[in-house]
Amino acid sequence: MTGGLVLLGWVAYTTWIKPVDAPYHYQHVSTGNPQQYPDLELDDWPELTINRYDVIVPDIAKPIAQATVAQRENSAPVLIKWQNNSKEILHTLDWKSSELSALAKAIKQYAPRDALLLAWWDLSQQLNLLTEYETLFTNHLKEPQIIPQHWLKYSRAIDAYENAFWQNKAQRKEIENFGQFSLALASKPEEGVPMLRKLIGSDREAYLIVHVTDLYKLGLMYPERIGVAYQNFPLSGNIHGMINHMKVQLKENDFDTYTLQSITDSEIRVYFLSDEESSQSLLAQMLPFTDKPAPMELEALELLYQRGGYWLYKIPGERG
Repeated sequence: MTGGLVLLGWVAYTTWIKPVDAPYHYQHVSTGNPQQYPDLELDDWPELTINRYDVIVPDIAKPIAQATVAQRENSAPVLIKWQNNSKEILHTLDWKSSELSALAKAIKQYAPRDALLLAWWDLSQQLNLLTEYETLFTNHLKEPQIIPQHWLKYSRAIDAYENAFWQNKAQRKEIENFGQFSLALASKPEEGVPMLRKLIGSDREAYLIVHVTDLYKLGLMYPERIGVAYQNFPLSGNIHGMINHMKVQLKENDFDTYTLQSITDSEIRVYFLSDEESSQSLLAQMLPFTDKPAPMELEALELLYQRGGYWLYKIPGERG
């Protein structure tokens, strides 16, 4: 078993702290085109410029993470890959590049060019960059703030540094809309879907895309509505042993259910929901959980595509 069970208490959310310098910085490593970074699987987007940065903490010999950024001409940078080299989560959770590029191609297949895409702000930026479809969110909104607990005192400095690096120009309306979007995901489907349709503001065709890592971020923002924990497991030939480990965690912590995310070819991440109420949230019902109805049974949205951690749904119209 890799590491222990990670609970939301180990991560920081926004709080008032006296400003100090950020405890890390982004150090530029290289620049090139997608063909020079085959791990991104972005060869179909040769017009993008790729920049890679090491995340440096003074007095620590090796980078604690690596950020790969993509952008078009003079547009704001978009995080396209994040590699965490430490045991603590910083800013975001891992995703597979192959799954993201496949999702971008699928959206062009399933959604008309004038459709509106709704997704977590980071995924929205990625999809806007790769598909050039309109997304409800376009800025690096930083919600929730995910940092190690011992960096709590740097919270405001980190916010300021991240705003500058990612060229965040979000206005109050976009921030408020993201609050409503995340609240919709944390609500029951019969409440959440109308909230999403209200955000769209018309009967315009719109699509909702979620990733399994959204569970953890949503749990940080609404711990009173959705309780989430996770644990990493090595992939081995002993599948029954791994399943038994998951069942032990369910029983020992009195969790309600779990779902899986493939991180690498040798490791998976298991997300646990704490109780039945958490399982009733719109986001939970859009993802496959053990002993729960399958996502294709969700009547409030129409499932169109799924690969790895990504799920694409069509949002019904106001009269649909």
